[in-house]
Amino acid sequence: MDRFTSPGVARVRKIAQRGLLKPLVWRLVRVTTKGEENIADLEAPFIVIANHSSHLDAPLIIGGLPYRHAQYLAAGAAADYFFDVQWRKWLTTLFFNAFAIERNSEGKRGGSSKALLERKVPLLIFPEGGRSKTGVMGKFKPGAAALSITTKVPCLPIALVGASDAMPRGVNWPKPGRYPVTVVFGAPMLAGEGETADSFSTRLNAEVRRLHETVAPMKAHTQKGTAHD
Repeated sequence: MDRFTSPGVARVRKIAQRGLLKPLVWRLVRVTTKGEENIADLEAPFIVIANHSSHLDAPLIIGGLPYRHAQYLAAGAAADYFFDVQWRKWLTTLFFNAFAIERNSEGKRGGSSKALLERKVPLLIFPEGGRSKTGVMGKFKPGAAALSITTKVPCLPIALVGASDAMPRGVNWPKPGRYPVTVVFGAPMLAGEGETADSFSTRLNAEVRRLHETVAPMKAHTQKGTAHD
């Protein structure tokens, strides 16, 4: 047993997440959640996939999920940013139960995501690979879809609406005025028989877009404006 599965570590993380992080974020922005009925029967392991445009995204997902789903949720974090400095690594690990993801395909940590799922640790992955520069959702990379196919673990699509307005890329604190933000839970999804990772990833991307548009229709379906931070 290690930090990903330890009940003792989970209790400490609960204090950090539910006692500190969630109250702070919920005070800074007005959060609404939708689609809770879609996850009523969801059991670990699963892979949360969501659009990514703000540093608020992971706190919104972790705080918006029922605790039984978030208790052991491990968030993928860029190895070249969140794990390069010791204090940042410590905070990311404490608040997000983070595991390192290499965005440049070095492959040094390949298999860690699969190993966590095999131990029934649910994962949070942002398939765009980085925060959008403009807030417009980009194309999903197929890694999360491929992981789902390999492990036969469902993906849970989540749309985050308004996070980029509340705290856009390039700012270090949410804007004043408590901007409205909505977290929309979709139904768990699995790849079809013989479906490729690219095809499944495209379906996941389309579903997150659809969930987003149930709250705020997107101005344009464009693949431009994504970036790795």
